[in-house]
Amino acid sequence: MPRTTTDTATGPSPAPVGRRERKKAATRRAIADAALRLFLERGYDEVGIREIADAADVSTTTLFKHFPVKEALVFDEETDRETHLLAAVRERPEGRSIPAALREHALTTRLVSADGDARFAAFTDLVTRTPALRDYGQKMWLRHTTALARVIAEESGRPADDPACTALAHFALEAPRAAYPHATPREVVDRAFDLLEEGWNALVRSEA
Repeated sequence: MPRTTTDTATGPSPAPVGRRERKKAATRRAIADAALRLFLERGYDEVGIREIADAADVSTTTLFKHFPVKEALVFDEETDRETHLLAAVRERPEGRSIPAALREHALTTRLVSADGDARFAAFTDLVTRTPALRDYGQKMWLRHTTALARVIAEESGRPADDPACTALAHFALEAPRAAYPHATPREVVDRAFDLLEEGWNALVRSEA
């Protein structure tokens, strides 16, 4: 996935990594960049694993050590994505509801908004028109449901296993997927979050 300015994390600088870790990270990045370049040029289904390995100057064995399946070559920043997702809830401005914070995150991250970035627009088009990538990307994204539900519970003072928190987390993560087939994805995501926020606020009012 192409990196954008929204990928920049805040907070203390990470501890320095060793030479071996830096080399592994550089190899992973070279493979992912080569794969994305080829996919954008020719289409996901038209590019083979061996071609990607050759373009990155690695063996296919090395490629599979970093990316166990072909789809993973396109989605290589899951840890960063979860960090930013949880921060959107924990670090929301005072007075902003949890659904509103999740709405803002959905509308300003790479899930929906390219903000004029041509490379990102091409990436989004690639995922949208490739069923295998759409399904894999959504499966990876929904893996964050448990972590998000836990943070929602913490921030709302609810039990860790509260089903309302799990439901909000799940549907907030599902919402951007509804935007894929539409020409106006921001409008679609807004409508989805209108429903989520109305339901969450009704729950909060009923317990007040």
